[in-house]
Amino acid sequence: MKLISWNVNGLRACLNKDFLEFFQEADSDIFCLQEIKLQEGQIHLDLEGYQQYWNYAVKKGYSGTAVFTRLNPLSVQYGLGQAEHDREGRVLNLEFDDFYLVNVYTPNSQRGLARLEYRMEWEDVFRKYLKRLDQTKPVVICGDLNVAHKEIDIKNPASNRKNAGFTDEERAKMTELLNQGFIDSFRHFFPDKKDAYSWWSYFSNARERNVGWRIDYFLVSDRLKESLTDAAILSEIMGSDHCPVILELEA
Repeated sequence: MKLISWNVNGLRACLNKDFLEFFQEADSDIFCLQEIKLQEGQIHLDLEGYQQYWNYAVKKGYSGTAVFTRLNPLSVQYGLGQAEHDREGRVLNLEFDDFYLVNVYTPNSQRGLARLEYRMEWEDVFRKYLKRLDQTKPVVICGDLNVAHKEIDIKNPASNRKNAGFTDEERAKMTELLNQGFIDSFRHFFPDKKDAYSWWSYFSNARERNVGWRIDYFLVSDRLKESLTDAAILSEIMGSDHCPVILELEA
């Protein structure tokens, strides 16, 4: 089973940059998007063989998530079930026979860490949500988690130490989540791989120079460890300031 996750940084713009060509070539069973920046009815996608699920932000042209799946979900949940956290379309949970798939676009702490306090609150609520799901069946979490967890996950750790996405606080929340029974699938396969990034700034030719951050993930419940067969970062795929990431599981 192949799963793909991609922060497209505006799906309408990405559609003009060969998104559909990549989608067809990828031939994934489940394809998750973050930061779609859409409202209902603004686009129509003809994706033969896939069911489509969308969680839109209330604010126009902002945030939002989507999942396209060949598998029939048993149930679908939009958001965390808490109004104060569900206005930005950041969580989409599809329940399948053997696992929950949670597609997430974690809030950015923003310039000057203006939203760090909210981010910390979000992290605690989201972690508890995942733990509740995990008590029922294994969980696959994918998306833009807006944090480079370790120094190996960012090109310039020293100069970014207090910047959004690499603060001690955000990194500690990621550690706390992993310690609660989840695996970073990419590091499971490639624990020491350097220069493996999924996001690059648009400034200073960062992508061409591979000055990046790994902030897009597939995390899985510990008990899915033996089902993991591969993980990858498709840094060659353009169309967004992020690139797609892949998880492969035994069906």
